Amino acid sequence: MTTTEPSSPWEIRDFRLFQCSRFFITLAVQMQSVAIGWQVYDLTHSALSLGLVGLFTFLPLFIFSLVTGHVADRYDRRRVLLSCFSVLVVCSGLLFLIAMQTASVALVPYIYVAVAIFGVTRAFFGPSAAALGADLVSSALLPRAVAWSSTTWQFASILGPALGGWVYAFGSGAWSVYLLCLVLYSISLALIFLMNIRKGGLDRRAITGELLLAGIRYVFERKIILGAISLDLFAVLLGGSIALLPIYASDILKVGPSGLGVLRSAPAVGATIVALFLARNPLSSRVGYKLFMAVFVFGLATCVFGLSENFWLSLLALAVLGGADMVSVVIRQTLVQLSTPPEMRGRVTAVSQVFISASNELGEFESGLTAAWFGVVPAVIIGGLGTCCVVLLWAVKFPMLRKVDNFG
Repeated sequence: MTTTEPSSPWEIRDFRLFQCSRFFITLAVQMQSVAIGWQVYDLTHSALSLGLVGLFTFLPLFIFSLVTGHVADRYDRRRVLLSCFSVLVVCSGLLFLIAMQTASVALVPYIYVAVAIFGVTRAFFGPSAAALGADLVSSALLPRAVAWSSTTWQFASILGPALGGWVYAFGSGAWSVYLLCLVLYSISLALIFLMNIRKGGLDRRAITGELLLAGIRYVFERKIILGAISLDLFAVLLGGSIALLPIYASDILKVGPSGLGVLRSAPAVGATIVALFLARNPLSSRVGYKLFMAVFVFGLATCVFGLSENFWLSLLALAVLGGADMVSVVIRQTLVQLSTPPEMRGRVTAVSQVFISASNELGEFESGLTAAWFGVVPAVIIGGLGTCCVVLLWAVKFPMLRKVDNFG
C-alpha cells in the first residue's frame, strides 16, 4: 500500500500541533515583553534600564549556547520542549507575584531575575524547536513550512503586543498580563505533549570539546551561512529600535500602554503580509540580492521611524521594517536548514540563535545605551544608517551570498 506524500505541511498532524503550540507561546512571549517594557520604564524612566532587559535575556543564551545545541541533537527534542515550557509557566508565575507587590523601583532587580530565567529557558527551547520543526516535514515541503511557520509566529506577534497593551491598560496593570501568559504557556505545553513524534539521539558520539564546537566550526566553514546570519546580527544590532518603543509611546507619541501594544504589533503586521505572500509564492531566483535589499530597506525604515512624531507614520515605518525583516528571515532560515544535515541542526541552530539573539536582545541593550548617551531619536537614526552601511560592506565581503540565485 503506497502512502501519498502530503502536498502541504498542514496535512501533517504533528505540524499542526506544533504550529498551534508556537502560536500560543509566541502570543504569551509578546504580551510579556510589552508588560515588562512598560513596567520597567514606568518604575525607572530610564532608557538604560530598558536596555538591561535585553542584556539579561541575551546573556544566558550566550553562556549556554554550546550546550543547548548538543542537547537538541542528542535528546528527544519533544521532551526538551516539554521541560522548557514547564519552566516558562513557573517564570510567568514569578512575574505575576512580583507585579502583585507595591510598585517600587526596588522590584526591578527581581524582574531582571525573571527575565534571566526566561533567557535560560529560551536558550534550550530555541534549537530544539527549530530542529524539531524541520523534522516534521520533507525537504520538498521545508521552504513552505518555514514560510508558514514564520506566518504563525508573525500572526501571534501581531495579536500579542496589542493584546498585552490592552490588558495592561484595562486589566489593572502588569499582573493581569502575566496571569494570562501563564495560561497560554500551559496550553502550549499541553499541545506539545499531544504530539506523536519521538525524535532525538541523532548524534550518539561521546561528548567532547570538538563535538560541542562542531556547530561553530560548521557555520564558519560555510561562508554563505556565515554571511547570512552575520548580516542579520550586525544589521539588527544597529537598527533595533524595539527596546525604545516604551519611550516613544510615553514621551514622544504619547499613546500610553495600549498604544505601545499597537506599536509593538506593527512590525508583525508587515511581516505577516510578506510571509503570507512568500508562503504562496516562494522565492525562486536572486535570493541573495533580495536578502541584501530587504536588510537595506529595514535600515531606511528604522530612520523614518526615528524621525517620526506622527503615530500613523510611525506605524507605517514599523510595518515596512517588519516586512523587510521577514524576507531576510525566510531566506536565512531556509538557507541554514537546507544546508545542514539533520544530526547537526540543533548545534547549527544554537549558533544561529546566538547571532539572532545578539542582534535582538543585545541590540536592545545597545539601543538603551546609545539612547542614554545621545538621546532617543539620534540613537535610532544612527542605528538605521549603520544598518545601511553594514549591507554595503557585507555585499563586498560576502560576494557568494550576494550571488545566490535559488535554494537548490
